[in-house]
Amino acid sequence: MEPIIEINHIQFSYQEDSPNALTDVSLTINKGEWIAIVGHNGSGKSTLAKTINGLQMPQEGSVTVGGKQLSEETVWDVRKMVGMVFQNPDNQFVGATVEDDVAFGLENQGIERSEMQKRVTHALEQVKMTNFATREPARLSGGQKQRVAIAGVVALRPDIIILDEATSMLDPEGREDVIATIRKIKEENNLTVISITHDIDEAASANRILVMKEGRLYQEGTPEEIFSAGPELVSLGLDLPFPEKLKTALKARGVKVPERYLDEEGMMDWLWTSVLSK
Repeated sequence: MEPIIEINHIQFSYQEDSPNALTDVSLTINKGEWIAIVGHNGSGKSTLAKTINGLQMPQEGSVTVGGKQLSEETVWDVRKMVGMVFQNPDNQFVGATVEDDVAFGLENQGIERSEMQKRVTHALEQVKMTNFATREPARLSGGQKQRVAIAGVVALRPDIIILDEATSMLDPEGREDVIATIRKIKEENNLTVISITHDIDEAASANRILVMKEGRLYQEGTPEEIFSAGPELVSLGLDLPFPEKLKTALKARGVKVPERYLDEEGMMDWLWTSVLSK
């Protein structure tokens, strides 16, 4: 697979006399992957994401994005490759209407008007917000606002999208809707997605999960590998996916359960064939 992000032994501290926010972090993310970064508050998740697009420059080590090593000279080239969707979409809105807001980043990049109009129209189609193009962003629901924020990033055509707790303010239905939208856009455009999240169900949809602890990369693996840790996840300040909670409850009642990780569909199949059919 082709690496799109390479991070080598980076270190970062917000103040000279404060503990490191990141310590000796190294990892590689391949083009087209969906990566979830999880960990308790203060574990370094968001700081790590900000080093990828140069919002924070590591004090030691190197960050390479799309073949360009991050530096003061390359930071704007790197930022063109990386789009970020933040927790509160209201903080990203600058336009009087939805279409004005989606066009804002394109105007900053000097995209000519005819091309800009095509991109705005296509981006709003991708997030199913075409009918809201002339609405005021402030009058939208939380999920609709986040869709507009995503459209504003997608219109810029980055190679990488970072979701920084982008679904944390939404209800379960809204979270599921936004993640489904991102997944569809990812497949259509072969994007690389990095999701910083406390939502374990969101993390479960990733190809790989990176677990941060006290500024270090504590563990990485597939959802199956990470979730099999069970109670250890709880000790890291994380929740367990519903199927794992159900397995734990059944095991406490003397039911023999599979050791391997099961998603909701797998759990239903196992329950039907091994428990309910008896």
